[in-house]
Amino acid sequence: MALQALQSSGVAFRKILSHFPEELSLAFAYGSGVYRQAGPSSDQKNAMLDFVFTVDDPVAWHSKNLKKNWNHYSFLKVLGPRIITAVQNNYGAGVYYNPLITCDGRLIKYGVISTSVLIEDLLNWNNLYIAGRLQKPVKIVAMNEDVALRSALDQNLKSAVTAAFLMLPESFSEEDLFIEIAGLSYSGDFRMVVGEDKAKVLNIVKPNMAHFRELYSSILQESPQVVYKAQQGSLEIDKSPEGQFTQLMTLPKTLQQQINHIMDPPGKNRDVEETLLQVAHDPDCGDVVRLGLAAIVRPSSMRQSTKGVLTAGLKKSVVYSSLKLHKMWKGWLRKTS
Repeated sequence: MALQALQSSGVAFRKILSHFPEELSLAFAYGSGVYRQAGPSSDQKNAMLDFVFTVDDPVAWHSKNLKKNWNHYSFLKVLGPRIITAVQNNYGAGVYYNPLITCDGRLIKYGVISTSVLIEDLLNWNNLYIAGRLQKPVKIVAMNEDVALRSALDQNLKSAVTAAFLMLPESFSEEDLFIEIAGLSYSGDFRMVVGEDKAKVLNIVKPNMAHFRELYSSILQESPQVVYKAQQGSLEIDKSPEGQFTQLMTLPKTLQQQINHIMDPPGKNRDVEETLLQVAHDPDCGDVVRLGLAAIVRPSSMRQSTKGVLTAGLKKSVVYSSLKLHKMWKGWLRKTS
């Protein structure tokens, strides 16, 4: 599986993981604290480390974590692990974040997500939240032998490639492809207007081309839809209606449904396949796919950010938001200087 190429045996990550309950199906670190980024996030040494912990039984995991790390939680901790899990699963994007935690001398943020919820997101792009993070290079810190999870991780990468193909011209470079892939989970995200540096996607991709290549090269080499000239870093895809229809039919279910909703006139009630056939013949096919992505990401990112006030608490939410705005301001100053 492509993700295995980026596994980390870093002692620093494992030491941080030792402060938490062990029952994890997957733990990964991501973001500017792990992979160097250009722009205002280039200070890797002092950047906050971002983690996601995937757990089979979130009630049991939160119960143990409350005993070990009571002070990590907001006021919701007094309501107990069942309420915390209900907030995690039923609101936002299915992930519960504890931000601004000091652990082993580093500032960290960690999110907790149910294995079943993550698998659904990886396969269907219900929220494209954690699935979107896993479309970019991450450091796998721990992973069990869950076959369904491993298969879903691989399928998420293949879906990312297919969606990017639909938004690209007939010929393009590796960098063009990776910029499209890295931008999938930011389509329609309100934080790209308020809170995130506008050049964020480019800043993620440019210093990490080798990591993106490791993540996606085997998928590109095996895909029947693309001519991949790895030595030249160039790609060619079939942009015929037939080729685009094949790609549209393999997109995740939620994205197909959003495209159908966008293109289906009132009263028509066409099935998804009929709509996708129409989109395949549309010169603006890529724009329609982009609108479908935005229809998934926009509400998901807004709900998750609103939920952060509950899970982080008001004080931490204000501090965390101010850090994000400061980063955006630094990016703006860098571009205007």
